[in-house]
Amino acid sequence: MSTPLLELDDVTMHFRIKGDGLFSRGTNKVRAVDGVSLTLQPGETLGLVGESGCGKSTTARLITRLLEPTSGKINFDGTDIAHLSERQLRPFRRQIQLIFQDPYSSLNPRHTVGTIVGTALRTHDMVPKSGELKRVQELLEMVGLNPEHYNRYPHEFSGGQRQRIGIARALAARPKVIVADEPVSALDVSIQAQVMNLLENLRSELGIAFVFIAHDLGVVRHFCDRVAVMYLGRVVEEGPRDALYEQPHHPYTQALLSAVPDIGVVRGVPPRERIRLVGDVPSPVNPPSGCRFRTRCWKVQDICATAEPELAIPALVRPPAVPESPATAVTPDAVSASVPEPAAAMSGQLTACHFAAPPVAPVVAQPA
Repeated sequence: MSTPLLELDDVTMHFRIKGDGLFSRGTNKVRAVDGVSLTLQPGETLGLVGESGCGKSTTARLITRLLEPTSGKINFDGTDIAHLSERQLRPFRRQIQLIFQDPYSSLNPRHTVGTIVGTALRTHDMVPKSGELKRVQELLEMVGLNPEHYNRYPHEFSGGQRQRIGIARALAARPKVIVADEPVSALDVSIQAQVMNLLENLRSELGIAFVFIAHDLGVVRHFCDRVAVMYLGRVVEEGPRDALYEQPHHPYTQALLSAVPDIGVVRGVPPRERIRLVGDVPSPVNPPSGCRFRTRCWKVQDICATAEPELAIPALVRPPAVPESPATAVTPDAVSASVPEPAAAMSGQLTACHFAAPPVAPVVAQPA
């Protein structure tokens, strides 16, 4: 295993809030991110999923250092950037770029596309001033836009085109990591497919690593190599994409996957059982002790109130793989729904619940 390009080690982000009483000193905290540890290899794509309010976007802002964490380490390319000053961060800014969720509000309406995309080039001295226009046009062409439209304003483009402008702006700095915070959630399904194909082509051509945040589990399964599931500020399960989708261990992950639209019914496949969670997500100001999901979990036991789920490494073996057919571009149907197919076994590392799955005996190689 190579050295991770990006590593989060027990990162927390607590926001202070005012107390309820008249003489309160404001000691309450919103535990938006509470002990998150993640790794990202060069050229890898890590998916981050979970309900709204679980801390995905806050994690994205911590990775890009738009927020300084309360505690923990954020190691990028061997350097801890968690608490660097703005001046010290400057060399790292261009290495980690962000694609925003809303293509309408993330672009300055008073600036032309050429100015928006060229800002990174000027800020980081990427090209001489005489070559800025040529580079901007190259970037626009790279994301599928007409390079001659550099002098137009954002309102003259459609939603999908505006998101392509945002992608071009992120690519301008030649980053090693792009954090995509729900980049297709505001787009129509057909446009989502086009943008996802664009991101996949850029990933394969440029070797950029992605942290991809999304609610659409079909998009995540198509695009990501590994997936981390967050709940109430913590990662409750993480593993290789196929392992997590085909054999989820944590009850929360099982509930999320059961909510994916089941298109297998159209083919005559019996519908999957839908897991319906009871109750609301607890407040991040006062999260439950032990396992934070226990207040909504149908498998809750006494131990869940005092102990958190531990890391489990199920040693499972997949039968010999059948050669895969050549990769095809994603279609709108593939974006809108992805049906987890049953599988006998797979290899991977997952964070498992105490009682979510029966223990599996490890496979030990016998001496020759």
